[in-house]
Amino acid sequence: MSSMNDVAKKAGVSIVTVSRVINNNNNVNDETRKRVLKVIKELKYQPNRVAKRLRSKTLSGNLLGVLVPDIQNPFYVDVLRGIEDVVYTHNYAIIMCNFSQDEKKEEMYLDILQSESVDGLIVAPVREDDKKVIELLKSGLPMVCVDRGLGNVDVDVVLVNNQRGAFMAVEHLLKLGYKRIAYISGKPEIPSSRYRELGYIEALEKFGIPIDREYIKYGDSKHESGILLCEELLSLAKPPDAIFTGNNLITLGALETIHRRGLIIPDDVAIVGFDDMYWSNSLNPPLTAVRQPAYEIGKRAAELLIQRISDPTRPAIQMTLNTQLMVRKSC
Repeated sequence: MSSMNDVAKKAGVSIVTVSRVINNNNNVNDETRKRVLKVIKELKYQPNRVAKRLRSKTLSGNLLGVLVPDIQNPFYVDVLRGIEDVVYTHNYAIIMCNFSQDEKKEEMYLDILQSESVDGLIVAPVREDDKKVIELLKSGLPMVCVDRGLGNVDVDVVLVNNQRGAFMAVEHLLKLGYKRIAYISGKPEIPSSRYRELGYIEALEKFGIPIDREYIKYGDSKHESGILLCEELLSLAKPPDAIFTGNNLITLGALETIHRRGLIIPDDVAIVGFDDMYWSNSLNPPLTAVRQPAYEIGKRAAELLIQRISDPTRPAIQMTLNTQLMVRKSC
């Protein structure tokens, strides 16, 4: 890779002059500027973005950090598409980090993003009291939270009404006559998991169905926990006649267990998932699921972050988007 010194030598100017050309400083005559730019192109020189920012307190690196808990989850893929489509039109690039629901990994990536001098951050925090994220927010880094907020902290947030979405799913099952309805949750410390559980409980209480803790299982929001926890539920003396799954990967795991046991959906057991994915109609039978506007979440988060960078003092905004129950043949 060519250095600034290489450019200066070939162009016959000082490093200071090369720096002035790169930073569009007016103190360079047109002939010298053209010569330096020609050499930069010939040598394919790329200025060091971080060093460039250090030379100017006001210069933006046009780089944003995005930190998500599970890139295997199609929900976050769609969120990322929404983010990227918006930031690209504003001349920003993104560094995407996947922390796999691991708090130590999240801290490592946050340190890396900070060292890269990103202009802002979009993050789905590990938990509401995520100390590292709160520390960065208080340091002045522009930030937007997606899918999960931070408790008692003023920060821009874009999420969905998780409790309402879960309530609609379980209410639908209850109206169809199912009474032994189980819930396979993600990690309970994750706000979205907790609110989905509240929606599940709210629906049961509305219909006068006692809460049976044997029918509530906590996993890690991954495919494997869907397999194992569905197996536990179906092995009960009185197995559930319907299962509400907390996200799309859990749904896939639960479906795998149901099919491996040779059970028929919905005759032997019904299923409703939180997260409607592109493959929902391809399943046999097609899956009833709660649809989240994932792309819109990413789009709105990116818009809020760009606004926050431009206006750091504006009041924090919490944007709650609606979900939709997509009724199909799995119940």
